[in-house]
Amino acid sequence: MNKCDRNVWLQGGNSVCCREDKPLPRPYRIVLLGAPGVGKGTQAEMLSERLQACQLSTGDIFRAAKAADPATLTPAMRDALGYMQRGELVPDDTVIALVKERMTCLQCPYGFLLDGFPRTVHQAEALDEMLQQVNLRLDCVLNYELPLDEVVTRLSGRRTCRECKTTYHVMTKPPRKANMCDKCGGELYQREDDRPESIRVRLQAYEQSTAPLVEYYSKHGLLRSISAAGTPLEVFERTMVVLNERRI
Repeated sequence: MNKCDRNVWLQGGNSVCCREDKPLPRPYRIVLLGAPGVGKGTQAEMLSERLQACQLSTGDIFRAAKAADPATLTPAMRDALGYMQRGELVPDDTVIALVKERMTCLQCPYGFLLDGFPRTVHQAEALDEMLQQVNLRLDCVLNYELPLDEVVTRLSGRRTCRECKTTYHVMTKPPRKANMCDKCGGELYQREDDRPESIRVRLQAYEQSTAPLVEYYSKHGLLRSISAAGTPLEVFERTMVVLNERRI
């Protein structure tokens, strides 16, 4: 099975991003919500493999913009990079413009898993309009939930190599030798934003910003909340139960 061309999502443009094999008769189109540390990215990877849907992360676009040749940036990427370089939040209209530059990805006959967009009600309304213009709609919005204390425990156990930036976890993915990277032997340290006090501030900000979005999708009958407790496989199995029920 041929993979989707990730460059179309990362760089923008009108190229076709879908695989060349037979399109799915009924692809999934899903938005993923969840606070940092709940394992949303892992679930997105597992769902992409099972459902054959394109994993579309706006965070990947931002990282690509930082690493790209400025001459190759699309107008929206250039605007977004300017905000990031000034240490400012990228405003809604710029994020929406980034996604509009990638409409071919939203129309992929294999469906999509949107991660990181929408983040606000304004962005959600813009997504609705984009899909309506091409006669598409969302299947559901998966909201991964985990108690605050458990998220803090997960994130505060993370350690990062100063040299190669490989990440570990003191409980779930410890290095073979304490405080030393398995790959390069570099020193492992705890990043400032992985400290418990910093994590709580980030999570509280996330809850405040996404609460209206959760309400928005609840009113539209699209929201499905899933416990993110347990192993990735356990969470994945819960997710598939929800998706199968949604399709009945």
